[in-house]
Amino acid sequence: MRFIYPIVFFAALLSGLFFISILKKISLKYNILVSSKGTSLIGGIGMGLSFILISLLGFFLYWASSREAVIIIVASSIMLLFGIIDDLRELSVGAKFLIQIIATSLLVSFGIKTQIVYIGNLLNLIITIVWILAITNAFNHLDVIDGLSAGCATAASLAFFVIALLNGDVNIAGLALVLSGAILSCFIYNFPPAKIYMGNSGSHFLGFILAAIALWVSYAPLERKIALLSPLFILGFPIFDTVFLILMRLKKARSIFKKSRDHLALRFLHLGYSKNKTLLYMLSLSIFFAFSGILLSQVPYVLGIIITMVVMMVSLILAKKMSTVSIDE
Repeated sequence: MRFIYPIVFFAALLSGLFFISILKKISLKYNILVSSKGTSLIGGIGMGLSFILISLLGFFLYWASSREAVIIIVASSIMLLFGIIDDLRELSVGAKFLIQIIATSLLVSFGIKTQIVYIGNLLNLIITIVWILAITNAFNHLDVIDGLSAGCATAASLAFFVIALLNGDVNIAGLALVLSGAILSCFIYNFPPAKIYMGNSGSHFLGFILAAIALWVSYAPLERKIALLSPLFILGFPIFDTVFLILMRLKKARSIFKKSRDHLALRFLHLGYSKNKTLLYMLSLSIFFAFSGILLSQVPYVLGIIITMVVMMVSLILAKKMSTVSIDE
C-alpha cells in the first residue's frame, strides 16, 4: 500500500492546481467571489474539490472498508458548500455555528467523536462539539495574512499522516495525505503576494476536517495518557493564536466576535517584520507544535511530560512578549 502514498499526494496537488487555475479565470472573468482588492476567493473551492475527488477515488480503490472516511468527506463537503455561500453573502455568527453543529452531528452520529475512557458519553459528546467548533473557527481566525492558514494546515495534516503511518492505519494516512496535497495547491497560489485567497469556505473547511481527522486518529494505549495531548499540540498553533486573540480582546473589554487587529501575525507586522518573514516565523511555530505532537504520541511518559513543559514554556514566553506590542485600531 505504501507505494500509493506519493501517487495520491501528487494527484491531490496537481488536481488542486488545475481546479484553482480554472476557477480563478472564471471568478475574475465574471466578477464572482472576488475580494474588494480584486483577488479571487476560490482557493478553498479548488482545494476542497481536489480533496473530495481524490479521496473518493482512493476510497473506491483502496479504502472500501472505511465508513469513517466517507462520513468525513461528506461532512466536510457540507462545510465547504456553506462556506461558499458565506463568501457570496456573509452569514450571521448564529447561522455559521448552526451549520457547524449540523456537520458535527453527522460525524458524531457515525461514531467519530472523542473516546475518553471513564468520563461517559455525554461529556465525550460535549468535548467533541466544543473541539470541532473551536478548531474550525481557529483556522478562520488564522487566515489574516497570505499563506498562514494553508501553511499551518499543511503542517498539521502531515503530522496526522505521520502518526497514522506509524500506527499502520492506511485509511487515516491516505486521507491526511490527500488533504495535505490539496492544501499545498492552495498554499502555492496563496503564498505572498497572494494570487488567490481561500475565503471563509477554505478556512472553515480546513479547520473542520482537521478537527475530524484528529478525532479519528489513535494516539497511544491507555497506560500512556500523556499522548492524548497529541492532537492539542499538532493543532497547537491555531489554538494558541485563537486563545491569545480572545484574551487580548477581553483585556480591552471588547467582544470576542468583533474583528480587531489583535492577531498574533498582525502584531509581528506591526513590529516591522515583512509579510514573508512573519509567515516564516508563524509556520516555524506551527511546525514546532506539530512535531511536538508527533513526539508526544511516540515517547515514554516521562519524556512526554518534558515535551509538554517545553511547549507550555515556549507558549507563555511568546504570549507575554507579543501581548506588550501596542496595536493601533
